[in-house]
Amino acid sequence: MTSAAPPTALSYKDAGVDMDAGDALVERIKPLAKRTMREGVLAGIGGFGALFEVPKRYREPVLVSGTDGVGTKLKLAFEWQMHDTVGIDLVAMSVNDVLVQGAEPLFFLDYFACGKLDVDTAAAVVGGIARGCELSGCALIGGETAEMPGMYPAGEYDLAGFCVGAVEKSKILSGAEVRPGDVVLGLGSSGVHSNGFSLVRKCLDRAAGQLPATLDGKPFKEAIMEPTRLYVKNVLAALAVHPIKALAHITGGGLLENIPRVLPEGTAAHLVKGSWPQTELFAWLQATAGIDDFEMNRTFNNGIGMVVVIAAEHSAACSATLLAAGEQVYQIGVIAERGDAAAVVVG
Repeated sequence: MTSAAPPTALSYKDAGVDMDAGDALVERIKPLAKRTMREGVLAGIGGFGALFEVPKRYREPVLVSGTDGVGTKLKLAFEWQMHDTVGIDLVAMSVNDVLVQGAEPLFFLDYFACGKLDVDTAAAVVGGIARGCELSGCALIGGETAEMPGMYPAGEYDLAGFCVGAVEKSKILSGAEVRPGDVVLGLGSSGVHSNGFSLVRKCLDRAAGQLPATLDGKPFKEAIMEPTRLYVKNVLAALAVHPIKALAHITGGGLLENIPRVLPEGTAAHLVKGSWPQTELFAWLQATAGIDDFEMNRTFNNGIGMVVVIAAEHSAACSATLLAAGEQVYQIGVIAERGDAAAVVVG
């Protein structure tokens, strides 16, 4: 009786997972991560877990965490082969959220998942993540690259990020001290940032073949993909010298849904229409989508990426500090008694 031939051996690579490519990516990432190192890092990329010691200058440190992704902006990154800035978006979405509590971002971890690992593409994405960490003073100390055949279409990937920051317990920003009469300052955004891209993509489809060459002095695609502004260093510097009462990161839900998150019960933000300029980018989006001002302010940041609430007597000095640091600063409104009005009124 003839015995059956043994089955042909199958390797992990035959199954679609290239461990050599993963190792090559790690080697590409190491010098990028090294540039983000800061006080507190005890062990970074390469171990089963990254180690970080809260700096000893904190007396009563409270840890603040945040996690986020990049959303459907990634679809345009795939289509336009623009992978080098979405990593900045990933970092910004989390560190700007952590900042709102008054916290200094300490370290960041990323998750990159794909069907088949392209080392050049992944290295470009992680390069953006490292750049975002550098710009926000945050250490990139770990992450995960997952190659999962059959889970993602060819050429596509997904991103998630996780940030931990620290703030002195006595300096946590909760918005509890906000009062009627306080001033609302708006810090200019760098563009759409990383929210509202499902509508952006619908606008691109609607205007196909009739896209403007430039917006706000940038090539059209670069204007659309401009990464989320990192407010961390400039706002932390302002917090160190000015009695800021509240911060709001303007993400999904725009001005209308994010500002109320930091207002005490019984108060409202009365914003003055036209107190900040509408860029060519947002004017194009509004015209192409055919939506009113209410929908613009609920869908996009509409030109304001971070809101600062401060007492009127301190607003000019705070504005001057932020302007000197390079921020675009606008006095966009005041805090008022809420009454029967909405939490944010634009008029």
